[in-house]
Amino acid sequence: MCGIYGMVTFGAAAPDAAAVVERMGQTLRHRGSDDRAVLSSPTAAIGTERLRITDPSPRAAQPFASPDGTVWLACNGAIYNAAALRARYPRYPFRSRSDIEPVLPLYLDRGPAGATELDGMFALAIWDARRARLLLARDRAGEKPLFYARLGDTVWFASEVQALLEHPAVPRELDSAALDDYLTFGYVPEPRTMFAAIRKVEAGSVASFDAGGHGVLRYWVPELIPVAPTSPERAERELAERVELAVRRQLAADVPVGVFTSGGVDSSLLAALAARANAPEELHTFAVGFAAAGFDESRHAHALAEHLGSRHVTVRVAEPDLHEALDLVTGGVAEPIADPAILPTCLLARAARERVGAVLSGEGADELFGGYPTYLGHRAAPAYAALPGPARLLLRGVVQALPVSRGTVSLEFLLKRFAAEAERETLERHVAWFGTGLDPEAWADGIHEPPWLPVVRREPDPLRQVMLFDYLTYLRDDLLPKVDRATMLFSLEARSPYLDRDLTRFALGLPTALKVRGLTTKWLLKRVARRWLPRHITRRRKRGLSVPVAAWINHGLRTEVDRLLAPERLRAEGVLHSERAGQLLSEHRAGQANHARALWPLVVYERWRERWLGD
Repeated sequence: MCGIYGMVTFGAAAPDAAAVVERMGQTLRHRGSDDRAVLSSPTAAIGTERLRITDPSPRAAQPFASPDGTVWLACNGAIYNAAALRARYPRYPFRSRSDIEPVLPLYLDRGPAGATELDGMFALAIWDARRARLLLARDRAGEKPLFYARLGDTVWFASEVQALLEHPAVPRELDSAALDDYLTFGYVPEPRTMFAAIRKVEAGSVASFDAGGHGVLRYWVPELIPVAPTSPERAERELAERVELAVRRQLAADVPVGVFTSGGVDSSLLAALAARANAPEELHTFAVGFAAAGFDESRHAHALAEHLGSRHVTVRVAEPDLHEALDLVTGGVAEPIADPAILPTCLLARAARERVGAVLSGEGADELFGGYPTYLGHRAAPAYAALPGPARLLLRGVVQALPVSRGTVSLEFLLKRFAAEAERETLERHVAWFGTGLDPEAWADGIHEPPWLPVVRREPDPLRQVMLFDYLTYLRDDLLPKVDRATMLFSLEARSPYLDRDLTRFALGLPTALKVRGLTTKWLLKRVARRWLPRHITRRRKRGLSVPVAAWINHGLRTEVDRLLAPERLRAEGVLHSERAGQLLSEHRAGQANHARALWPLVVYERWRERWLGD
């Protein structure tokens, strides 16, 4: 695990390149504080800020170079099939036990196509001086980040956006299309970023740069994985074997590995399997405890820890702690991450880093196995749409009359969202339910569709449509960046066993009837979890890591929100309609509606704009 960065020029040597590369490394120091090194020539430089997870010896320091010195490799992440790759090349002069080094002989053997054989989470850069070619690649799910900017004949790349901003020639110009997407979804779908000059390397792809231009090989195409009919019994047996193997693979490290827990089925299953693989008394588990009533679920995580016998830590969080985390994130991450769960995750990571070097986290389970309550809504929507018009009108009136709740994902919130949007087309309905809730009057342009969307739209199973949509957007552009940035602020490696290559492929090929059945979400995963967990855990309603943002906007953060969303400020920027933002805030403050889901992205955007655009 580390931060990677560098540049390659296909023209004249870039002036001041060494100084810029040095500043980029300093900016990424939080991602890997154990070692740093740079390989450089007049036309190329690759650097790493290393976090020692596997093989802590100096021999494993990156970047790696081929025996003749013509090919350089830097990689952020972990390769779980490194042992098999190493065994394939017995004559290669390996210098370390690193899980990253085997990527180099694989590339020398197979070129860019070698990425298809990597099982792990990774973002890598390869400079091949023989072919004057730079390759940038990311893992299938997009667990590890990688960004680039092309300035004339020179390509600059880095693990985080703020490192690229160290180059004085990278313009800090807002990408208006990215802003539209952000206001719709609460995140910026790849390959865009909020900066017009900076792009993300797409998950599951290899980007190739040379003097002739730029090409992309998309080696992972999840929307084309066919559904394979199977019996519940066989699917349960295979899933149990695969998830247990995935956890064992991702526990491999030369540092202690803990588990982030919430008491829910996803993280509880990971913790139970980690306790089976290692001595339970040596396993560290970590959970957040909120001071706000209705948000604290730490008792469930504590009960799980007592059941397993793990060494448990509860991180208590109140409003001042959230404000501290907000300052840390908006000041240290040049991306507007509107998911408020990044704040407690940041505090959890800081506490965990005092005891372990890596943690397992449950990202991916909901998208792959059908965990969100919106999936139940999609199942119910056709029946609702078939009701006579007067009946639908009556039901909408009853639902809208329900008192406003400030709680987390309350029944009132879900019912009002369902009634308002249930008659839309499947993906439009899903965006309306799952997005920010901001309506078209809040911004100037429409959203911008990714190229894979037509394939997803043609999927005949509506539930599979929305699950693929979440896997290809929400997971890779919201949840994974949230966990990566929050943990790496404190040099902590986060691993997601549900995103294991073989487990993911298996899950994507399962019929949705094994994922959502009746009113039960994650039906198959819960059946598997019963093998190792008490029934009361597998029956718990999904809550997720929720933050009391609604109350915070009205109380502890009131002055800051008023400043950031002041009408004169928004009018001067000319991006958001100040009248609409003011209306949302006024209704929220008066208790007429809970607009926290719409207001929070605006607050985060204004903070981001102030810090990184300098307005």
